[in-house]
Amino acid sequence: MFKQIPAAAFVITAALSAVGFAEPQAPLLTVTSAEGIRTYTLPDLEALPQAGFTTSTIWTDRAAAFEGVPLRAILDANEIAAGTVLATAINDYAIEIPVSDVTDSWPIVAYRMDSKEMSRRDKGPLWVMYPFDAEPSLSTEVNFSRSIWQLDRLSAVE
Repeated sequence: MFKQIPAAAFVITAALSAVGFAEPQAPLLTVTSAEGIRTYTLPDLEALPQAGFTTSTIWTDRAAAFEGVPLRAILDANEIAAGTVLATAINDYAIEIPVSDVTDSWPIVAYRMDSKEMSRRDKGPLWVMYPFDAEPSLSTEVNFSRSIWQLDRLSAVE
């Protein structure tokens, strides 16, 4: 009888998933602004405006296709229009990005590289990325330092 319990649990879990009771996804990004604290799961990020480009980086051995959300869209959704954003990674590496340096197109908060979700091992799940090949003027030490991988927090700084 006890050997049937794990099988029954699997069947119940599969049935609940099929009718929309899947386990909730963990938040990937927390944004803190004057409006409060908001968290984003992958589906939340996918529901925002999307952008993508292929570019070479100093961290990859070839050009890669990045897909994600323009940082501007996340800032707009959280009513961050001025000042600076503190971008922080899972390991607490942090860098400030002036809101005035963020355009409608770049940087993006990438969650896919070459059509695959990025694991922590692959600098994911979120990586701030610039189109270095399309805009060679972006290839600066400042922008390289702002290309924070394993991003998990954005905070508005006045």
